[in-house]
Amino acid sequence: MALKEYKPGTAFNGVIGRTFDVSSPAWPQPLRAKEGAPNVLFIVLDDTGFGQLGCYGSPIATPNLDTLATNGLRYNNMHTTALCSPTRSCILTGRNHHSNAMSCITEGSTGYPGGNGYIPFENGFLSEMLLQNGYNTFAIGKWHLTPADQVSAAGPYDRWPLGRGFERYYGFMGGDTHQYYPDLTYDNHRVEPEKTPEEGYHLTEDLVDRAISFVADAKQVAPNKPFFMYFCTGAQHAPHHVPKEWADKYKGQFDDGWEAYREKVFAKQRALGIIPADAELSRHDPDVQPWTKCSAQEKKLYARMMEVFAGFLTHTDHHIGRLLDFLKEIGEFDNTLIMVISDNGASSEGGPSGSVNENLFFNMVPESLEENLKAIDDIGGPKYFNHYPWGWTWAGNTPFRRWKRETYRGGISDPFIVHWTKGIKAKGQVRTQYAHAVDMVPTVLAALGLEAPTSIKGVTQSPIEGVSFAESFKDAKVASNHIVQYFEMMGHRSIYHDGWRAVCPWPGTSFVEAGKPFGTPIPAETLTELDAKHWELYHVAQDFAENHDIAADQRAKLIEMIAQWYVEAGKYNVLPVDGRGQQRVADPRPEIAIDRKQYIYYPGTQEVPVNAAPKILNRPYSVTADIEFKKGDEGVLVSQGGVDGGFTLFIKDGKFQFTYNYVTRTYFHAESKIAVPEGRHQLRYEFEVTGKPEIPKGKGSPGRGQLYIDGKLVGQVEMLVTIPLSMGLTAAVSVGTDAGAPVTPEYKPPFTFTGKLYKVTFDVSGELIQDDEANLRMVMARQ
Repeated sequence: MALKEYKPGTAFNGVIGRTFDVSSPAWPQPLRAKEGAPNVLFIVLDDTGFGQLGCYGSPIATPNLDTLATNGLRYNNMHTTALCSPTRSCILTGRNHHSNAMSCITEGSTGYPGGNGYIPFENGFLSEMLLQNGYNTFAIGKWHLTPADQVSAAGPYDRWPLGRGFERYYGFMGGDTHQYYPDLTYDNHRVEPEKTPEEGYHLTEDLVDRAISFVADAKQVAPNKPFFMYFCTGAQHAPHHVPKEWADKYKGQFDDGWEAYREKVFAKQRALGIIPADAELSRHDPDVQPWTKCSAQEKKLYARMMEVFAGFLTHTDHHIGRLLDFLKEIGEFDNTLIMVISDNGASSEGGPSGSVNENLFFNMVPESLEENLKAIDDIGGPKYFNHYPWGWTWAGNTPFRRWKRETYRGGISDPFIVHWTKGIKAKGQVRTQYAHAVDMVPTVLAALGLEAPTSIKGVTQSPIEGVSFAESFKDAKVASNHIVQYFEMMGHRSIYHDGWRAVCPWPGTSFVEAGKPFGTPIPAETLTELDAKHWELYHVAQDFAENHDIAADQRAKLIEMIAQWYVEAGKYNVLPVDGRGQQRVADPRPEIAIDRKQYIYYPGTQEVPVNAAPKILNRPYSVTADIEFKKGDEGVLVSQGGVDGGFTLFIKDGKFQFTYNYVTRTYFHAESKIAVPEGRHQLRYEFEVTGKPEIPKGKGSPGRGQLYIDGKLVGQVEMLVTIPLSMGLTAAVSVGTDAGAPVTPEYKPPFTFTGKLYKVTFDVSGELIQDDEANLRMVMARQ
């Protein structure tokens, strides 16, 4: 007898008699997707410019993504928000980034509805929509959509991936991570990689392995059940990490510089038809030093940095290919709707001369060519947190001007590939319809024949703000449905309307021309002047790369566009305009735990992420480890940070030791003059402030680092400078170990403490141990 089913929430449609033999059963109908419903796979690259994929004219080999383009569609008019988290919120909700309260990354959130970092539950994720339509839902890789204060083990977990409609998650919660020593989260808990870099570990390979296993787990049980996978590598965001052999494939290929790269890519883009035949290459960016003016040493370093990036991208493409091959093996590839996008244009956060430590940028610390050259043979390996110079950023966004964080087309126009064998007949064609990341959700819903839900988990849903471009799958000439789109990123503004774009840059068309250093904040009082004098106007329907500012000739049109920007700003919670840049990171924000003077941590617990950790920068503080020690014990008592900056307290060779990593620029070290006695003891590190910070110069408070055993001073170090703003986006506190990338090369991680560690106490009350050992201090200060 066939099973009888009824829809949950409706009346039971069986028969209930006095006994079983005169009754007829019925079952709540399982949630099933439509027969033949396609899988959906979003592949989100990070910091990848319009001119960096092979199928968009780049000399960098991306054969697997190129094959998707050859057998699918490439779009040349797709747009993002110019920054990662804001764009990702658009990709998953179909609403604008300010509607998602995601004006910036979560670490730069502000106390206004458009920027507090709390994506409203009425803005449902695609995962939540498809989950209630019978899909399995998986998130892999970078997340960066949870409020910064909520990523600790204390939760809450409702804005973690599993709280937003994903059934399984494996990746990293922050904005970036070390590719060899990642900060991994599995579902709702932290985990460590199963291999070390020496054993061949790399995050991208691990993410693909996990993606394959998630799909295999589900398909082997229910092969008819479709999945939605949100797959986000950490590539091509810094650190640019890739095994040496991949970078070496590109040896010498970038020796002719970034201008030559642009010319070659631009010519290839024309030949491929990915840009209009009459498109013009944007000017040489004034902020970028001409390659001919770079010294031989600079050229050597910069070319190698680009070789590493190129190898990283090819390596990423290779592993994406493994995921695609698996879908082919199990017969799911042809009925998988695949969308490939980058979250913004190529990144300029390496600065004019590149970086071996991205954290220098976040702390306003200038780069040093001499020090970077010393690292050249190890760039791409686990030792450094490297990023290329912005000459390659500019080149990577060919043919457009500028880059990530700015709302010229270089920051917001991104590669976009759609592939769906069963659903799209056209192959290898270019689509020119205007689109934005908010359009991906409505397009998927249209392609699947679904309507956006009016309610999710009892929460009435807000309207989808994007529009579908699904009609373009079949018709290359169909008109775009997306007519108006505003842009705002940390005060840099622009707006598109039906073939026109108005741009209000800060501090101008370039930092050199404005006479201001990179990252200069926008003074609030200049907004009126900017609106009156600094908007530019481009007819992008005819001027693809924004080369001809016609604001002076089309004043009425410009005023109309500026007014339209303010209309959109009011509609989507954009105001107030906030152009303080990285200074926003230092703003006070709500915390899950109450503010306190002491933080007590225990061994064997999860790492404490930086946003939940004690705030120790630019203030006096102490860290005390309560231990039981016997001869031969060694290891880390507590650490915070990694190769890009931080501190560690450890015992080695019987001595109590401290190392402070000032963004890899300087290492300050102190060691006890006596061996740690056997038995139970209090080992304490204390930081005494001795001067004022100079944050705009990349200098935190100088101070004196002191080591105490049971209250007795046993060692110290004078620290001329400390980290001013950030130990890094993933600078977690580890107790009894140095998890992830090591703070110091003085030991091999995780260097877990072998003795008995009872607890570690951070004290930020500012009270210092008073001692009478002035002579000892003086002697030690002179050593």
